[in-house]
Amino acid sequence: MELVIDAEQRIRGHVRETPLERSNFLSQLTGADVYLKLESSQITGSFKLRGAMNKMLALSEKERANGVLTASSGNHGTACAYLMNYFKIPGTIFLPESVSPAKLEAIQSFGPDTELVPGDGIEAEKRARNLAASRGQVYVSPYNDPLIIGGQGTIGIELQRQTENIDVILVPVGGGGLVAGVGSYLKSRDRKVEIIGCQPENSRVMYESIQAGEIIDMESKRTLSDGTAGGIDHDSITFDACCNVISDWALLSEQEIADAILVTLERQHLMIEGASALTIAALMRSPQRFAGQTVVLLLTGSKLGLETLRNLLAATGHD
Repeated sequence: MELVIDAEQRIRGHVRETPLERSNFLSQLTGADVYLKLESSQITGSFKLRGAMNKMLALSEKERANGVLTASSGNHGTACAYLMNYFKIPGTIFLPESVSPAKLEAIQSFGPDTELVPGDGIEAEKRARNLAASRGQVYVSPYNDPLIIGGQGTIGIELQRQTENIDVILVPVGGGGLVAGVGSYLKSRDRKVEIIGCQPENSRVMYESIQAGEIIDMESKRTLSDGTAGGIDHDSITFDACCNVISDWALLSEQEIADAILVTLERQHLMIEGASALTIAALMRSPQRFAGQTVVLLLTGSKLGLETLRNLLAATGHD
């Protein structure tokens, strides 16, 4: 996939090659070889830096000077804020009012202008996209952009360097940029690899859209997996890619997501956010399904708020 190869050449000196670590606990649980791809240890704390870096590096000097607008549920915004600070690019980051306090604090620590928008992430995206069009500025989409998708897909190149073969990869899905990039690249190298898309039951817009055969509008409920929550652009190029590369789905309950966060903290000694926990939760729901296979779980981000963690521990009697 040329988009991914081009992105690899563009961003390689600017992003971290994240570890791929075998999980003894999950391997014993499943009878599989289970590996964790730790994008939670990426610079800025999530995989989103890859796509944002690819987009920002591709901007002309004039475009950078004119400023950018973007929208995010948190991690894409943090990546853009980091890059806006690093490259001295002016602009504004639009976020849903429900944004995680931990993610809002991370974004604001880099000093960009921010604006909270009522509704879920799709409303913030509409606001940013419309303003960018009226002002003649670049809109940096969190997923609906070939450069963003290409950047996320560089995870696939790293996986090929880090392990000889993958039978199954579990990927969190929101707008679809991550699974479109990684899935398309891996499928181009090995058609047999199985890609499982993971979404929270409370915000399963891509899943329901694929079932309907078109991108639909539907209400998202609050979810621990805020990084995958919200609607999708009706013209999103990720839709067809998701239809083509995702072979199965796992829709996870809030309890399953919470349990996965705590299990990962206890058994892997890793702090992960709700979107990362989707893949752990999906594996733990059906451990026998993966026996005898090489399985990769993408852990996409690390920003779990302290108050959220306290609430999860209190709910299990560990307060």
